[in-house]
Amino acid sequence: MRCVIARFPFDLFSSDVLDAMKGVKPEPVTGDSVLIGRRRYPVKQVGAVITRQDRRDFTSGEVVRALTALGFTCTEVSAGGSAGAEITPLQAASALMGLPASA
Repeated sequence: MRCVIARFPFDLFSSDVLDAMKGVKPEPVTGDSVLIGRRRYPVKQVGAVITRQDRRDFTSGEVVRALTALGFTCTEVSAGGSAGAEITPLQAASALMGLPASA
């Protein structure tokens, strides 16, 4: 699929994104995130890996649009911030391990 990120056109396929993120350790999620395989990555980290551009060159919205169109599940943080979105210690530990938190 052709998409534009930071004014540069890219031909992205979901298999290319999966291959590019294979073996990449997820950073702690503080903003928008995307679920790739069983791991949740910050969209800026994924954007930097797949485009090989500096994170300051593109917005998270551009990457969210592209990844959503490719079929990945993205979670966006509301414009008001994450005031009511506190996570439990179990969820934080699960996120660091790349596993879903079970209740």
